[in-house]
Amino acid sequence: MATVLACIDGSIYSESVADNAAWAATRLDARIELLQVLGRREVVADDRSGRMLPRARRQLLEQLSTLDAERAKLLQKEARLVMEAVSARIAGQDVADVRTVLRHGDLLDALAEREQTADLVVIGKRGEAADFAKLHLGSNLERIVRASQKPVLIAARAFRPIRRALIAFDGRASALKAVDAVAQSPLFKGLSLDLVTVGTRTDALQRQLDDAAGRLRAGGREVHPRIEPGQPDRAIAAAVERDGIDLLVMGAYGHSRLRSLVIGSTTSEMIRACRIPIALYR
Repeated sequence: MATVLACIDGSIYSESVADNAAWAATRLDARIELLQVLGRREVVADDRSGRMLPRARRQLLEQLSTLDAERAKLLQKEARLVMEAVSARIAGQDVADVRTVLRHGDLLDALAEREQTADLVVIGKRGEAADFAKLHLGSNLERIVRASQKPVLIAARAFRPIRRALIAFDGRASALKAVDAVAQSPLFKGLSLDLVTVGTRTDALQRQLDDAAGRLRAGGREVHPRIEPGQPDRAIAAAVERDGIDLLVMGAYGHSRLRSLVIGSTTSEMIRACRIPIALYR
């Protein structure tokens, strides 16, 4: 049975993650596994064992250790309450099989373990510790997208019914992988599809676009291909807003991390600019 792995953290995005995961699970006939990871810094305070404390302060150290233990218990209780609430929300959307996994440590380590049996990973655009500044992305988001071996669905702040998707196509291997996924996966069945390439129209660019559209039609998809002028991130973001797109599909992080740090990343720019879910393929 297919599995949708949904990463939650108690932030305002957890409800949207739940709704996106339920949407995907219903279309994939999949179970949902909710994953919540308590980081080491959240559960355990700084190690004080190496500090040379006077004998008179030993009692204080013992009290601090007791407080650390109590804090860890409270964090675990809070995490379980969050998972119960999200599970109930998903169960109300006709998803019969919802499982919960609580881990301690690093999110990427837990993800590497759990995604081995998953078909799709769902994560919120921003996490519990993030503010809502436009340029700020969740600290774990890029790390997960780069590390995950599975497609990643990034949930926007609020979920809305998904009826129309835009595939941002640039001819790269990851973009072709996204096209093939849309053509084959029941996740996209019945959606109205726009296939958009950004650039100056040339015969070569038109051939690339026609080939991608052919792959989609061979999979039984109805697609509307076109070439948009301008810069990729701005043109795609404008099309999303103008055309009432509900889901953006694209290849992820085509350049190395070093190159992205120097000149920026179209993937990151699109995540920042768009207020809809984004499905990323590598």
